[in-house]
Amino acid sequence: MRVRALWLRAACLGRAGSGSGSVWFWFRCGFSSSALLPARKKVSEYSAVDSEHYSALVRNVVSSRTSAQTPETIEEEDGWLFGTVVKSRPSQEPRTLKNPCSLIDSSRVLHSEHEETEMTRIKLQRNTEQPSVPSVTRILQNTMSPSQLFYLERWKRRKIAELGEEGFREYSQNLFRQGKLFHAAIESFLTQKSSPKEEAETPDEVSGYLESIGHVLEDVTGVRAIESAVEHQTLRYLGIVDCVAMYKGSLCVIDWKTSERPKPSLHNTYDNPLQVAAYIGALNSDDNYNYQVENGLIVVAYKDGSPAHSHYMSEKQVLQYWEKWQFRLEEYMEKVIQHKTARTD
Repeated sequence: MRVRALWLRAACLGRAGSGSGSVWFWFRCGFSSSALLPARKKVSEYSAVDSEHYSALVRNVVSSRTSAQTPETIEEEDGWLFGTVVKSRPSQEPRTLKNPCSLIDSSRVLHSEHEETEMTRIKLQRNTEQPSVPSVTRILQNTMSPSQLFYLERWKRRKIAELGEEGFREYSQNLFRQGKLFHAAIESFLTQKSSPKEEAETPDEVSGYLESIGHVLEDVTGVRAIESAVEHQTLRYLGIVDCVAMYKGSLCVIDWKTSERPKPSLHNTYDNPLQVAAYIGALNSDDNYNYQVENGLIVVAYKDGSPAHSHYMSEKQVLQYWEKWQFRLEEYMEKVIQHKTARTD
């Protein structure tokens, strides 16, 4: 191989001295001869590694199909790389009521829920000689969660930005007036249903709401109470129930609501189930009523006349919300005590 390369070089030198094509020939000869020279052997980057030192590791990796690591070694390695693992705190123990109260007062002698009774309408009367008894509405408003307060405040700000301060006040007053007219129209319909009279005129403001609940009213019979005050004798709170009547064969406390947005599920009604449960508990404790109620119904009506959403609350659901209501009541009472203590200090 070396002899042939030398011969080619000599031949090139001989041609280099003759004629004008010597340069081109020299280039071709130089290129061809360099191609025949042996290429340099590449040096591997791993050639300097002490293979004997790592032979045990290589054998372990190659011969084993499963990882040599264990959960303990992985945790130890993570601790070395990222620090000690902070484990989650243990879940808190479920809360318990300090003074739980039963939803049903079994000590009272009562009429059957299917027995006909006269309709009750008890006006709310405040006793000036005794400390003020809080209402269900006040208790719920003063024990809202931070998230509830956030969304309520955000809604209020958006309405003020849209309508202005004066416009928002007028909007709130209109909602209150519509609510009163709506309840009055329902009362008129239900009382006429039990005692047929000439149908009264319905204000245009609430005609859509009445159309919305039309299919629900068809299943409401045996009205026991309308816009009637109830007070819990033991837990000391009060409220006014919209209606107590039979709905599809079950005696219910019925709460009529209006909404600008659809509320297709019970969850969408926020604290309304707590309100209904609170009314049921108060009614069952109140001596002015000679029957017990175990079920509830929330009816959400819409101004455009679209079918209302009716949310029936079974006895099991009422009991669940009754417990939640008692927690809210205890929270309110604790806040009242703290406020009184702060004032005396």
